[in-house]
Amino acid sequence: MNHILIAILLALTAMLANAEYLFGSSMLSRPLVTCTIAGLIMGDMKTGIIMGATLELAFVGSFSIGASIPPEIISGSILGTAFAIGAGKSTAVALTLGIPIASLVLVIKNLCFIFVLPYFVHKADKYAAEGNSKGMDRMQLFGGFFSINLPIGLIVAISFIVGSPVIKSLLAVIPKFVIDGLGIATGLLPAYGFALLLKLMVNKHNAIYFVLGFALAVYMKVPVTGVAIFGACLALVLTGYSAFNNGHKGETVAASTTNGGIDYEDEEF
Repeated sequence: MNHILIAILLALTAMLANAEYLFGSSMLSRPLVTCTIAGLIMGDMKTGIIMGATLELAFVGSFSIGASIPPEIISGSILGTAFAIGAGKSTAVALTLGIPIASLVLVIKNLCFIFVLPYFVHKADKYAAEGNSKGMDRMQLFGGFFSINLPIGLIVAISFIVGSPVIKSLLAVIPKFVIDGLGIATGLLPAYGFALLLKLMVNKHNAIYFVLGFALAVYMKVPVTGVAIFGACLALVLTGYSAFNNGHKGETVAASTTNGGIDYEDEEF
């Protein structure tokens, strides 16, 4: 496929991923989706899926929380996958290229937020004062397109066109032991991604469930699907029964009061 055509298709993929909220929370921006599409464009969809799964684990905790903005994983995933497949290299190289690219593009994205987006915000404020809802809608679309979609698409296209030969030359001189080291780092980074996610989720009230899942997987050799089924059943037992029994709550309370038993509906587990 023509080099320029590949760059255009990769840019359109990045723009589609950045426009995910036009379709609701569709998760189009996640590496598992963008890397798969990038692999398809590069002619190696299987490798794209593998790289997407690896990058997904590394970026599993990358969500905007308040003023904290994670690296721009869309461009990092697409370009990392495209460069690695184009150079015939491994998933480790895709991850190694993707993370710094994502961090660099985040700087450019923030500059667009500072210098481009405010124009559309102020125009939207003006239309709001006039009661012009259609004008506000236009500013929403134009602001997102010119401050996020178009810049990211251009970055991906230009980076692929200019950077592909440079990346290939750079990778050709990297010693084998460095590539092997990157493979080891690839195995560690997903654990780091999970740790970032667990830092937000785990507390003293739910840590026991994490320990239970770990024990099932490591010591009892239960597959991931089995652990998920156990977790779903446990969640149903702890939360679902109270929802199912709401219609009999009055009867339960009366019975427990009469019999001197424990009202399990009001107990915390």
